[in-house]
Amino acid sequence: MSAIRRFLRVPEAMAGAFILALLLAMALSAPLLFPGDPQAIAGAPLLPPFHDWSLPLGTDRLGRDVLAELFHGARTSLAVGLAAAAAALLIGAVVGTLAGFAGGLVDEVLMRVTDAFQTVPGFLLALAFVSVVGPSLGVVVAAIALGTWTGPARVARAEVLSIRERDYVAGARVIGMHPLEIAFREILPNALPPVLALSSVIVAAAILTEAALSFLGLGDPNRVTWGGMIAEGRTVLRTAPFLSIVPGIALVLTVLGVYLAGEGVVETTATRRDLS
Repeated sequence: MSAIRRFLRVPEAMAGAFILALLLAMALSAPLLFPGDPQAIAGAPLLPPFHDWSLPLGTDRLGRDVLAELFHGARTSLAVGLAAAAAALLIGAVVGTLAGFAGGLVDEVLMRVTDAFQTVPGFLLALAFVSVVGPSLGVVVAAIALGTWTGPARVARAEVLSIRERDYVAGARVIGMHPLEIAFREILPNALPPVLALSSVIVAAAILTEAALSFLGLGDPNRVTWGGMIAEGRTVLRTAPFLSIVPGIALVLTVLGVYLAGEGVVETTATRRDLS
């Protein structure tokens, strides 16, 4: 509880937590407040916001409820951000742990593979992967993870290199523990905190990448996405700019909330270390 109190005392953390709580509430309440298909026709096309209180944010070119799409789009952004971050952290932690603990040829091969992935911009890699495999939510998550695992891998390797020579690791070798057991049971848990600190950056990048892919028509066609909503409003930007502005604001606030919450976690961790 003391860590939570320290977190909430940081102004950036409070702002970020509030935005993320709002996003989570939108994602969880979407099926309750807007049951059925959010892409179904709900009214006259291009109804402006606050003109009909049954459709507070108006309708798009096809007459779909913008507010319903906004809430259901929050589910997609949250799912993609969390899933892609979890996949990237898992891959990076495993690769970095193996490279740092094994050393030698294994380290050299794994780091050259990491370098190869880092030479390609993450968005271009995701774009190529989705274009070849086909757009779906799982493919988008995998594509984003492929472009973001290298950072956690390098951080994990650096931590493992500093941990593997400690006394408790030597003791584990003496009692005959299997090398993989030492790496993933004794070393990795102690190397995880700096790796997890990257999660906020990865989540924010994943949300933006998913929105960009959807904007280009490479998102899951069966799901409402904020990037798809922005692209939908692009054709009527002069006459109905709210169709792009509303999801754009939601996207900016979400990324800002993730970033502020991440900064709060880092500051809270630093304060805890100073106190100890």
